Amino acid sequence: MPRNRPWRIRLSRTLRAIWHDSWALWREFRVPFVVFILALFVGGWAYGELLVQAGYEYYPFIDRPFMMLELMVLESPPPGYPPPEPYLIAFWYAMPFIAIYVLGRGAVDFIRLFFNRSERHDAWELAVASTYRNHVILVGIGHVGLRVLRELAAMSFDVVGVDLKVSPEIDDECSRLGVPLVFGDARESTILTAAGLPYARALVVCTSDDYMNLQLTMHARELNPDVRIVVRAWDSTLARQMRQFFNVEAVLSASDLAAPAFAGAALGIDIAQTLRIDSQEYSMIQLIVQPGSFMDGAKIGELENDEDIDIMLHQHDEEPPVVHPPSDTIVQAGDTLVMFAKHAKITEIVERNYTKKGR
Repeated sequence: MPRNRPWRIRLSRTLRAIWHDSWALWREFRVPFVVFILALFVGGWAYGELLVQAGYEYYPFIDRPFMMLELMVLESPPPGYPPPEPYLIAFWYAMPFIAIYVLGRGAVDFIRLFFNRSERHDAWELAVASTYRNHVILVGIGHVGLRVLRELAAMSFDVVGVDLKVSPEIDDECSRLGVPLVFGDARESTILTAAGLPYARALVVCTSDDYMNLQLTMHARELNPDVRIVVRAWDSTLARQMRQFFNVEAVLSASDLAAPAFAGAALGIDIAQTLRIDSQEYSMIQLIVQPGSFMDGAKIGELENDEDIDIMLHQHDEEPPVVHPPSDTIVQAGDTLVMFAKHAKITEIVERNYTKKGR
């Protein structure tokens, strides 16, 4: 795992994943193995006791499973064998059939898959995902989802990805980032549970299908009423309804997110993503003070107090930018400001910046 985790946590998670994966293998192949063990030990014990009763030499219990194994693989019998007693002959005929049954039910496949887990990539990913706690589940690893995944991984959050299928390139990148993938329809409760939704801190839904996102949100809220849910949506009306009726912390509408950026680009300013806090929208903006603007000649402190804004950065000419500039700094035309305020106030400031004082 590339993220900065203590080695004990990484080791513990790997051991738990191996345990979950091995337990899944056992559940799949337990019947033939139980039959094999019973044939070796119970069958060996019974065969040895019957030999003694028939007047043959006594075999220690430790040798009896080996005798059953010889019968299974059709080992050439020693002189005097097979015995003529029908109840002993039955073992000679039954053991080869038991061996065929065990092999046919997948003992060879079990051994091969146990030591070569790459052939069971999806099952191993499920086993790893089952060890995660307090993680983020990301549904939809497309163009947008992959960018979100990279950001979460860069911030050292544990992430489990969910999608119907991904390209080999995305699969390789997820492996490099240490992100396990659960493949399946996330609208099914079993898939979300396999991704660890009952233990997750957040669910990010990034598919491009609004209807699917709505269904997924409803199922997720039923499975974990307390999980934080963030949903991508194209329809801004649906986004507002999901936020209102499904207790979704954030519904990000592509059109709503893009509108400020397009408007800002038209004016040569940079409007960052709008944030919604308690039904109030806030924005961060980078702009250049225009000659004759109400900000031209004003002090930083006066602007913050009078306009109810927070000026986070100031740059004059080619000088290095100053983060959280002093309140007595005088703003001049051509200066660059980065400010944070309510979105309505930001749009007002943009308009007034292009209006000369006194007009």
